[in-house]
Amino acid sequence: MKINDAVWGALFLLLAVAILIHVQGFPTIPGQKFGPALFPGVIAAGLGACALVLLARGFAKRGSRGNGARWIAVDDWIHSRRHVVGFATVLGINVLYVAVVDRLGFIITGTIYLGALFAVFGVRVRSIVPLAVVITLGIHYAFYKLLKVPLPWGILERLAW
Repeated sequence: MKINDAVWGALFLLLAVAILIHVQGFPTIPGQKFGPALFPGVIAAGLGACALVLLARGFAKRGSRGNGARWIAVDDWIHSRRHVVGFATVLGINVLYVAVVDRLGFIITGTIYLGALFAVFGVRVRSIVPLAVVITLGIHYAFYKLLKVPLPWGILERLAW
């Protein structure tokens, strides 16, 4: 699927404006020139600048092709059942992750997440569960122990290490 750069530019510009509006409410730190809004504000300004470039490129491409150019063009993969199922799985598994990770915990949700993706994208059946478990535990260790990111334990709270 090809989406005109102007469409992406408009979406990213809206996101940049929303971030800039949101960071205005961040508290200031007494005695400091820079507060917590600085970094996200700079990133949002950069995103906005890139969005304007995308808008300009998108309108230029559309104008050079005449009135028949499309804002969104569908590719041939949309007619392939395997590709559509893969695309839907990626979207669905991310929604599922957000919905259940706090209740089930990262380890269980991550294992289900990877297992579903492995199954859809053709990993050998006998390798799916071991790979999903080992990779999830590796990711958990890296983020929870090494980077000190507080991942949710969910129903495994009593087993937390």
